[in-house]
Amino acid sequence: MAEAGTKSQEPMDAGRIRSQSRARTALPTFAATAAVVAILYFARDVLMPLAIAVLLTFALAPIVSWLRRLGVPRLVAVITCVAAAFAVVGAFSFVVATQIGEVAQNAPTYQANILEKVRALKETGSESGIIDRLSRVIERVGQEIESPEPAQAPTAKPPKPAPLQVEISTPQRPIETLRNLISPLIGPLATAGLVVVVVIFMLLEREDLRDRFIRLVGYGDLHRTTEALQDAGRRVGQYLLMQLVVNVLYGVPIGIGLWLLGIPNAILWGLLAIVLRFVPYIGPAIAMILPLFLALAVAPGWSLLLWAAALFLVMELIINNVVEPWLYGSKTGLSPLAIIVAAIFWTWLWGPIGLVLSTPLTVCLVVLGKHVPQFEFLEVLFGNEPVLDPKERLYQRFLAGDPDEATDNAEEILEEEYLVDFYGKVAIPALLLGERDRVRGALTGEQRARISASALTLVSNLQEIAQDEADEEEGDDDATDALAQAEDEAGEELPDGSGKSVLCIGGRGELDDAAAAMLAQVLTVQGAEARTAGHAETEASNIRSLPLGDVQCVVVGFLNDDSLNHARFLVRRLKRAKASLRVGIVIWTDGTAPQAAGRVAEQLNADFVAYGMTDAVTGALADAPAVALKPTRRKARRPQPKARKEKANEKT
Repeated sequence: MAEAGTKSQEPMDAGRIRSQSRARTALPTFAATAAVVAILYFARDVLMPLAIAVLLTFALAPIVSWLRRLGVPRLVAVITCVAAAFAVVGAFSFVVATQIGEVAQNAPTYQANILEKVRALKETGSESGIIDRLSRVIERVGQEIESPEPAQAPTAKPPKPAPLQVEISTPQRPIETLRNLISPLIGPLATAGLVVVVVIFMLLEREDLRDRFIRLVGYGDLHRTTEALQDAGRRVGQYLLMQLVVNVLYGVPIGIGLWLLGIPNAILWGLLAIVLRFVPYIGPAIAMILPLFLALAVAPGWSLLLWAAALFLVMELIINNVVEPWLYGSKTGLSPLAIIVAAIFWTWLWGPIGLVLSTPLTVCLVVLGKHVPQFEFLEVLFGNEPVLDPKERLYQRFLAGDPDEATDNAEEILEEEYLVDFYGKVAIPALLLGERDRVRGALTGEQRARISASALTLVSNLQEIAQDEADEEEGDDDATDALAQAEDEAGEELPDGSGKSVLCIGGRGELDDAAAAMLAQVLTVQGAEARTAGHAETEASNIRSLPLGDVQCVVVGFLNDDSLNHARFLVRRLKRAKASLRVGIVIWTDGTAPQAAGRVAEQLNADFVAYGMTDAVTGALADAPAVALKPTRRKARRPQPKARKEKANEKT
């Protein structure tokens, strides 16, 4: 098997989004958050058109740039692009309005089919009496709600006749009628006109606006500000463009399918499907309700309804599992929960328009949090990238005593990595976090035992994967060729452990014992016979009872790098117990070696010193002879003074 990096060149870097040196996320004050929300709410009449204009600018900017590269003048390119975009929107709105009018005119003709289906349902349920009982219950509740309260005392006065309602109507003048028709349209038309003007000027002055924004907020860090602007434009532009493509690929087949099934106004339902899919999650469901209701009303039977439902179901499966993964080369960077929360928040602020704009607006906030440290909490809250390194996540599961979830996380990583990589880059660093907490007094004895037990359970749960890797080492020609190719890419191969017997021992605590179990499992994958022993068995009174009969090498691991003196004593005790024994010391680290391993091995009288999983396996399975035990240098006895010696002789 190749060493770390065989299956991929940088396996663990993909899961990391923060370096350890980056400042800790700071949450904003409640007053600042409340002020921003209040501004967004009370200034929505001004901010909504601006937000729509900015998002349309992001969407149309690539098209304008493409026209500019073809040699089209800037003004012509901008006017052409904006005019084409809003012409499409206008034509779309006209077709939808026309189709809605036709549906309203034909609605009375569907009444007979609906009543017939209700009658059929009632007759079907009359046999068991369910519908009759439900009807009686509903009728009784309605009567109870509508019945007047009982009078407190009877009165002999005759009831007064109910007053007659009189409605006075005056004929409207033509000017008033026209004004009543135009007044509701003034607001939307003015907003649309404002959006068009703002989009045109933003596209014309795009470079100037970019420079002004950089000068205003990021003049001291041009690199970060430029990267933030490019990232925001790329994410929002790609999201809007890809979402439009996906919606068209969804709505056009829906319209054609409904037309083939014979459902009236199929064009309307296809266009509504295109628009409503911009609404996260609930949009497709809304787009499906009205056509299904119409399918129920058009035909006397139930087959048309079932065929229409099957059409929507098939298209959802194709879009969600084939088209979207294929088209979305780069994701928006939002988690699914963040999309739902953002939809609720922006709908509360800006109504239905906020619901449509929720995803792109939240994408802009996540980009802001990614590049501006003061707003980093936005990316932590709404981003889809993990906020903890794999080692931190694993340590948190160890600390919580949840080896099952730790195993799930490990299996996800092991789909791309070998066991030696996972232990060396994730599991051992997780135990190092626990050791550091122990050193600073943050862990109790119960917590240390829980971490160790969870880690040992993880090793046990990964035994099947270890066996699969061991079988892969001895597998068929295809597996051998794949391994050889991976080893060539990695540049180094772990040695074969067939016929070798190794004993892995924890150095000074429970966490060291867990690390020793991980090393033993990797050695087993390499074909060696590996066993483990606890740190308590290395005491002077117990070391003679260690099973060293057929063991060729003993590896002692320490998570605490201040254990060199203790390691020296263990090396001497083990070599005295068996002179031909090779003894290696592992000082576990999550990075580079702190000092030269050869010099430290000479100081400890050890056969080898390793600082990582790969070096530990290589040293344990090496064929080098055992290093002889150096004689102990004892201090010479101090000579006694002559007077003291004579006095001692007289006494004798």
